[in-house]
Amino acid sequence: MQAFLTNAGYVALILFAFAEACCIPISSEVTFGFAGVLAYQGHLSLILVIATGVAAELAGSYVAYTAGRVVDRPVLERAGRYLLLTRSDFGRAERFLAGRGGWAVPVGRMLPLVRSFVSLGAGIAGVPARRFGLLSLPGTVAFVTAIACVGYAVGPAWTRISHDMSVAGYALAAIVVLALVAGAAYRFRALRREAGRLPAPVSPVSPPEPDRAVPR
Repeated sequence: MQAFLTNAGYVALILFAFAEACCIPISSEVTFGFAGVLAYQGHLSLILVIATGVAAELAGSYVAYTAGRVVDRPVLERAGRYLLLTRSDFGRAERFLAGRGGWAVPVGRMLPLVRSFVSLGAGIAGVPARRFGLLSLPGTVAFVTAIACVGYAVGPAWTRISHDMSVAGYALAAIVVLALVAGAAYRFRALRREAGRLPAPVSPVSPPEPDRAVPR
């Protein structure tokens, strides 16, 4: 991601931000944090990083919102299985939005890991499109600005931070892999438990055959 951002600049920023907002698992913290570092180094403009990132995030958010709004719930649930999402996950997103009113969208757009799926939940919950955009804007601006400014602030120490990260890279990679495996195993068990609670399909009952007279 860092190499692509360094070489492609704003194009990479747009692609990463748009894909992450479409619920594709890409770290927005790495995207905007390293873009802030590049802005400190003079390769990008911090103002353009924020403006471009917000625009790409909102565009991707509307893709996820539209999917939640127009795609049938069973289709979303089947597609969600490929991302290890259960029907309970969709239900929690709906309840989160329904129980907290409009402020749930801007707050959710500022929370890591949750922010992408808030758009999908808003579409499922039937939030009007214009209202969704107006509610998403402040949360998106706050998140993108904060992460990009953090990257800009650590720009002077980026060489040292990169060296420290490379020293601990193998240990960190092992921890991340173990966490991903454990998380995937947990999600698979949740999906299997949920599938086990589904009622068995009822086979259609064929109508009784009419009595036939036995020839004498």
